[in-house]
Amino acid sequence: MASLDRATSEALWARVRFYRDLGLTEFYRRPVDAALLAQMATEAEPLDEPVTSDELHSSNLEDNPIAPRKPIFAPPQAAAEVAASDRVAALQLIRDDIGDCTRCALHAGRNKLVFADGDPNARLMFVGEGPGADEDAQGLPFVGKAGQLLNNMITAMGLKREEVYIANVVKCRPPGNRTPEPDEGNTCSPFLFRQIDVVRPQVLVALGATAATYLLGSRQPLAGLRGRVHAFRGTQLIVTYHPAYLLRDPRQKKEAWADLQIAMRELGLKAPAKS
Repeated sequence: MASLDRATSEALWARVRFYRDLGLTEFYRRPVDAALLAQMATEAEPLDEPVTSDELHSSNLEDNPIAPRKPIFAPPQAAAEVAASDRVAALQLIRDDIGDCTRCALHAGRNKLVFADGDPNARLMFVGEGPGADEDAQGLPFVGKAGQLLNNMITAMGLKREEVYIANVVKCRPPGNRTPEPDEGNTCSPFLFRQIDVVRPQVLVALGATAATYLLGSRQPLAGLRGRVHAFRGTQLIVTYHPAYLLRDPRQKKEAWADLQIAMRELGLKAPAKS
């Protein structure tokens, strides 16, 4: 199908990403008001490339009442605990196993594979969706604008970035920063679970709906997952908004801070005094 005009496709894709971060996960096909499209186009953020209407409807977004079209990879059984002194080597073995990966289509547009960043013995681990343009260029997770906000969130918790461990569901940048397709996420997530099992953080924070979906192995609205602690692979899982969503809707930063305070409580942390 021919591509939509750029303004319309950017507007539609921006709106889709907005709803995805809210936890809404599929749309019914229905006629769209042309006047609404024009209004959306004036509000759209620029994207790297337009999307077709087929791409829009095939995005990995499922609404809870609708049966998922493709299954999410079931988390494997947790591996045996790795001694703290062996974790650097164990993580390097995972990276070596990934290699110059061509297991899914994402490798075709990759500049650099983004494995992880941080302390292999961290008590706190963050998991995001996938690399963006800055991450793809530098080979490190969360180094763009969303990464700067995540750094601020970590600092507000009384920690430094080098004291936590940061990874993503997929290691290669999806085109135009779109949501990873199920086959892409399912192919890459086993490596993420291996990373989690090696680091074995006390608290794991899922950043956004995509990370929560692949970690928990089921699609649920983000609103239903936030605000509580989930038992997960011998650790405590907290779900909150992705920093990229908070940049688009700063009003939700207060809610995200409430989620991080749950993580802090589990870690026995107190926020540093404000200067």
